[in-house]
Amino acid sequence: MRSTERSTRKKLIGAVVALAFVAAACGSDAADNTSADAPTGTEAPAPTGTEAPVEAEPASTEAPADATPAEVEEPGVPERIISLSPTHTEIMFAIGAGELLVAVDDFSNFPAEALELPNELSGFEPNVEAIAAYEPDLVLIGGDFSGLGDQLAAIDIASWDGPAASTIDDTYAQIEQLGAATGNVAGAAELVLDMQTRLAAAIAAAPQAEASLSIYHELDPTFYSSDSTTFIGEIYTLLGLQNIADQAEGDNFGYPQLNAEFIVSANPDLIFLSDTKCCDQTIETVGARDGWDVIAAVQNGNVIEMDDDVASRWGPRVVDYVEAVSAAIQAAAIPA
Repeated sequence: MRSTERSTRKKLIGAVVALAFVAAACGSDAADNTSADAPTGTEAPAPTGTEAPVEAEPASTEAPADATPAEVEEPGVPERIISLSPTHTEIMFAIGAGELLVAVDDFSNFPAEALELPNELSGFEPNVEAIAAYEPDLVLIGGDFSGLGDQLAAIDIASWDGPAASTIDDTYAQIEQLGAATGNVAGAAELVLDMQTRLAAAIAAAPQAEASLSIYHELDPTFYSSDSTTFIGEIYTLLGLQNIADQAEGDNFGYPQLNAEFIVSANPDLIFLSDTKCCDQTIETVGARDGWDVIAAVQNGNVIEMDDDVASRWGPRVVDYVEAVSAAIQAAAIPA
């Protein structure tokens, strides 16, 4: 089981790097794209793949006098949604749209309600026939690197693509877009406000040192990391930390593969492990690596085991990650 998770994680990291390469290659064309592939605001992009149905003109445009807002149905709201992204699954439940989901991908394990849904679909290697069997009217994709949107469009199934966020603002935009697309605008707005409030509090709580603490963020035991241009890297920057991955040379598109010698020489003050579930990495395994006993983070007990899922998803729990990093800074034992 661990070897399967490790192999899948390597594929996912490779996919993220490949997507970053494509985005960089697109240049200004990508910046002009106002679809869900590059969230630029809070307006929900129209799901692709089906033409908007021609609706019959209503007999009256006024809601009944005794109708409550919940009783007035919004036109065009999908009723059967499949999520092929654990991040979007989390968002759907967080904004109050979880009841619209009829199936999720095999990595959607949060919240607990997600596990009660059929969860055998693959977001990494999607099977169009398996997806169509659930008769969805909307499919949520977390980065369409396989051309799934076009395949679904060919059989008249709409899709919405929200790829991995580059910034926290991208996360807010995707939440608001899904809120609009599912008729949960208020729930999305409430979630974003709560996240912004907690984020500000976590940043304020982090101690401000005269000299920035340096960090190494580990994606897997082969030393893939994330620099400050990535979503997870932005979190460390917001908290005033210096990311050693920023020193990596070459075109790595935000996810450099470092080497042990470089990490040891960089001597980070803190090490954050986001490979504890997939790859069984712990404070002990890091301390046992050849030559790593001289690193400040290891010597001072500042190797922090993080939750892989929270660290790799850009949904509502990103604030949980910020709070965990903030707490780690406050608790860090840094000699004067």
